Amino acid sequence: MPQGSVRPLLIALAGGTLLLAAGLGGRLALSPGGAADAEPLQAEFQKPDAAPAPLAVLPDTRTISVALPSDPSLPTSADGRHYPLLPPDPAAIASLLAAVEEAVRTPATAAEDRPALGHQQQVIYRVLAHRRALADQVRLALPQRWRPLFDHHVAARREFIAMHPPHRRPTQLPAWRILEPEPPENLLRYYREAAAATGIPWEVLASVNLVESGMGRIDGVSVADAHGPMQFLPSTWAEPGIGNGGDIRDPRTAIHAAARYLVRRGGLKDIRKGLWGYNNSDNYGRGVLHYAAILRDDPSSYLGLYHWQIHYAAAGGDLWLPAGYVQSRPIPVASWLRLSPVSQPPPGSSGY
Repeated sequence: MPQGSVRPLLIALAGGTLLLAAGLGGRLALSPGGAADAEPLQAEFQKPDAAPAPLAVLPDTRTISVALPSDPSLPTSADGRHYPLLPPDPAAIASLLAAVEEAVRTPATAAEDRPALGHQQQVIYRVLAHRRALADQVRLALPQRWRPLFDHHVAARREFIAMHPPHRRPTQLPAWRILEPEPPENLLRYYREAAAATGIPWEVLASVNLVESGMGRIDGVSVADAHGPMQFLPSTWAEPGIGNGGDIRDPRTAIHAAARYLVRRGGLKDIRKGLWGYNNSDNYGRGVLHYAAILRDDPSSYLGLYHWQIHYAAAGGDLWLPAGYVQSRPIPVASWLRLSPVSQPPPGSSGY
């Protein structure tokens, strides 16, 4: 949110987001407390790649079938999905997570399966970011190849959790519309166009878009009066060279504007400085860079993150706001849950 004070980042995701042991190229270290050391991350994004890596990097055409936990008694959304469930023990969670990570980045995975897989991935990381002892057990049970990814995801989510004290969880849901975003290939093209035009890495732009609006799923105005998929204040958008007279709600226009804004705030010299200009919080910058590191290390991770849903960390739990949520004014959590019980996490699927 350019030139704004810290405000609730309720998705980050989309919220429910994102990895660290070996780290990027072996350069990231895990601190004794289990949190990722984000300081080396900024150096990874000072120069864009000469040629962007392809979106899908697995050469095979395997079809990976993942049996996601299910419960026919749970309420479902308009597309027939229920709130993702977690298995009861750490080894089972680790097994499920490894299978999901494999499936979301495999090109042959059926398009109709990707939304549920991405949402399952998101909810696992959102729960484990809160439940530290369980996260440690799951990490030990994961195959080594997935541990750096796991560390970045959990570290990113914990940065955003740290921005919002538990005693301040809202009792009302916002006046938003939740939409389906533009197709993933369109957004990826916009990120890479803007990166080529400005030098701001596409992974950073995608991560900001993910954190700010779930890649465009949120159509609404923030508590700080920020608008559009990249959450610009109208005053910032109107600055010469930023919005350029375009539509603040148009994804391509907003992504290009965000890249120009990050350049203006010093992002080419120090991406952390640029991100501080976007949201005045070190937690915010570190969280965004963890997600960007995931994408830089493995561009096919985008195929999972694109399908993350909008979650709202409210007093009633980590609520899922599916596509079709429309409120013209704030609504009490209890009132919404009576209207849409699918939003309420089942036992074990909310980290708090």
